[in-house]
Amino acid sequence: MDAEGAPAGGSYYGPFASRKSAEAFAERVLDLFKVRRCQIKIRRDPSFPGCIYSEMKMCLAPCFGGCSKEEYDVEVGRLVQFLETGGASLRTAYEAEREKASEELDFERASALHKKLEKVDEALRGQPELPRRLQDLNAVIFQRASAEQTVAVFVVNSGRIAEPFFLSFSQLAGEPRSGEQLLGARLEDPASVPPMDDLSEHLWLLARWFYSNPARAKFSFAKRAGPIGE
Repeated sequence: MDAEGAPAGGSYYGPFASRKSAEAFAERVLDLFKVRRCQIKIRRDPSFPGCIYSEMKMCLAPCFGGCSKEEYDVEVGRLVQFLETGGASLRTAYEAEREKASEELDFERASALHKKLEKVDEALRGQPELPRRLQDLNAVIFQRASAEQTVAVFVVNSGRIAEPFFLSFSQLAGEPRSGEQLLGARLEDPASVPPMDDLSEHLWLLARWFYSNPARAKFSFAKRAGPIGE
């Protein structure tokens, strides 16, 4: 993180309900890719013995030069794409390979690929909707306000929450525009841009809202939220 709490490069995924749930998800997903789990300094020294994951062929082992930088970058890219697509990238690739193996009557390979697909499903099973790449964490949150027949609307852009605006259903009755039209106009307002302050505070609040039981707010996710002309 940088001084303002924003990710300093790389891809960040979350937020989760707890550290335990995040680690459990990471463990399941990393079983699908041969990327590093250890914190060993990369030396690219063939004499270095590596770690247990490289010995079990669960990592490409860049720490002792088990692969080139380009090869490792490709594997990391596959992992990032998996997270960006909610697992669809890997599932599509495995399904295509399985179909090809079946057409070639290579049933042993088709069976092995089917097991890989089951592993992908297991890694994603029970995954809540909120965690995603932080750059793609865009939503509109609706929460009941203290005033009667009024909801507070919070716009979320890349994990950051803008100051709320309020929609009063009693006032909407006399409006020539519908609630949906008024909401769209407010979302296009530059004032709906979230502040660029500590991202961790925003993520903590989002997680608290989303994982509360019962849910304290209604989340509507989108590819992008906020001012359309921004």
